[in-house]
Amino acid sequence: MNLFYAITGEDVPNSLEKRLSARPAHLARLNQLKDEGRLLLAGPFPAIDSPDPGPAGFSGSLIVAAFDGLEAAQTWADADPYVAAGVYAHVSVKPFKRVLP
Repeated sequence: MNLFYAITGEDVPNSLEKRLSARPAHLARLNQLKDEGRLLLAGPFPAIDSPDPGPAGFSGSLIVAAFDGLEAAQTWADADPYVAAGVYAHVSVKPFKRVLP
């Protein structure tokens, strides 16, 4: 049975160039989850109060998706291209209970 997990990545300082480089591979993995019907939501946290932070970049990301268990979610998160590219300083994976909508 698939349960939801919240994956939160916190960016290293000045991560924008690394993000842009790894973004196509990162999005490909998210699109695979979406195509499998497992992605609830995903997106970055702008570093400033703006939908387009420009050169300020982003401070992290949130992904909420369904996995078979915490270990599977952690394994998926550990294999993210943003991890390999050094975008994230820290990644946390926690069970997520969807209440609304």
